[in-house]
Amino acid sequence: MVAAAKLRKAQDAIVSARPYAQTLGKIISEVMARSEPGSLGHPLLEQRPAKNVEVLLVTSDRGLAGGFNANVIRRVSKFIKEEGPQYKSVTLSTVGRKGNDFFKNRSTPVRKDNPGLLAKVKYESAADIAQELSARFAKGELDAVYICYNEFRSAISQQVVFNRLLPFETPDTSSNATGAASVDFEYEPSSQEVLNKLLPQALAIKVYRALLESVASEHGARMTAMENATTNASDMIGKLTLFYNRTRQAVITKELMEIVSGAEALK
Repeated sequence: MVAAAKLRKAQDAIVSARPYAQTLGKIISEVMARSEPGSLGHPLLEQRPAKNVEVLLVTSDRGLAGGFNANVIRRVSKFIKEEGPQYKSVTLSTVGRKGNDFFKNRSTPVRKDNPGLLAKVKYESAADIAQELSARFAKGELDAVYICYNEFRSAISQQVVFNRLLPFETPDTSSNATGAASVDFEYEPSSQEVLNKLLPQALAIKVYRALLESVASEHGARMTAMENATTNASDMIGKLTLFYNRTRQAVITKELMEIVSGAEALK
C-alpha cells in the first residue's frame, strides 16, 4: 500500500521529464545535422579508443523489491565479465546502497558511491554526478561512460537499460530521415555556443531521468513483490490451517477410539 501510494507521484515525475529529455536530444541532433561535418567540436563528443571505462549503476537503498536490484547487478556483472577484459580498467560509480554493498567487496572497484540521493531525487544531484563524469572524461581519465538502471514501463513491468552516456553519439547526417538538414536555421550567437550549452545539460538530464525511472520502477517492483508475498502468505496460512485441522481431528478420533476400546475392555 505504501509503495502504491508513492508510485503515483514517481510516475507523474517520469511522465513530466520524458518529453523534455527527448526534445533536448532531438535539438542537439538537429544542430549537429545542420552544421558542416567536422565544424562543431566539444570534449563530450570526442571519440577515442576505450581503455578506461566507468559504469554508473543505479539500484535502490532497500530490498524487498523482487528482482529489481538483482537484474541490474546481473547486467553490470555480465558486462564486466564479457567485455571488461578488453579494457585497461573498469570502475563503478553507484547510486543506491544495494549496488554498492554488492560490488564493494569484489574485484571491480567502486570508485565513488553517491548515497542518499533516492529519498528525494533532485536535478541538482544528477547534475553534480554528470558534471563530475564529464570532467573526468574531458581530462582523459575516462574514455567511455555507461549507465545501467531499471526503466519504468508499468507498475508490473520494468526493463533493464544499459546505455552509453559518454561520448555522445553523433547523429548520422548521411541520411535525411528526419528532414532536419533540409531546413536552414540561423543560430545566435552560434551553433557551437548552442551546442556547448546543451550538451552538459543533456547529460545531466539523462542522469536525472535515469534516477526518476529507477525510483518509479522500485516502487512498482516493491508493490508487485509485496502483493505476491501477501498472496503466498495467504495460501500458506490456508494450507497450514487445513493441516492443523486434519491433525487435530486425527488426535480427537484417536482419543475417542481409546476411550471406546477401554470401555469395551471393562465389560
